[in-house]
Amino acid sequence: MRTLPESAAGGGPPVAGALPEWVDWRERHDRPLYSARLWPNRAMGPFGHRLVLALAGIVFAVPLVISAPGKVALGLLPFLGGALWALGYALRRNWREGRATEERVAIWRDEMRVERRDPDGRIRRWQADPWQVRIALRKDGPVDQYLTLKGGGREIELGAFLSPEERVALAAELEQALTRAIRA
Repeated sequence: MRTLPESAAGGGPPVAGALPEWVDWRERHDRPLYSARLWPNRAMGPFGHRLVLALAGIVFAVPLVISAPGKVALGLLPFLGGALWALGYALRRNWREGRATEERVAIWRDEMRVERRDPDGRIRRWQADPWQVRIALRKDGPVDQYLTLKGGGREIELGAFLSPEERVALAAELEQALTRAIRA
């Protein structure tokens, strides 16, 4: 599962007393009982995208080199250039949307929060009392094992970019954390 304890989210070792940077949203100064970051899997980074574009450019150049002196090369050039541009656009858009989609989940004794960053940069926040939160894994949603949280007067989806197995594991983690919060 692509989750990371919030204390290790910066890549370094956990720091005693360190709070996630997003906790300020309502001035919480106590540590959560459960905290995780969720993000989509990125099989290829920016270097991989550049490499794919370079290889595609080389492959697209082969017909141009073979027919270089003729009118065929001039006829192929707009189509090959358009295909290369479309591939670059699709890779950039996929990277931008995947990079921006991130969810942070935190559970305290008296509150549960979810913060989501949409691809357009907008941040959406949700909070509810752990006693009111209901976790649902549905098969009838837009994805298999559609995970939703209901509470605080709203129902939100969680981890739509995760695999079905990861959503099931996340739901189990959240159930355990909510149980701990209620018992604490």
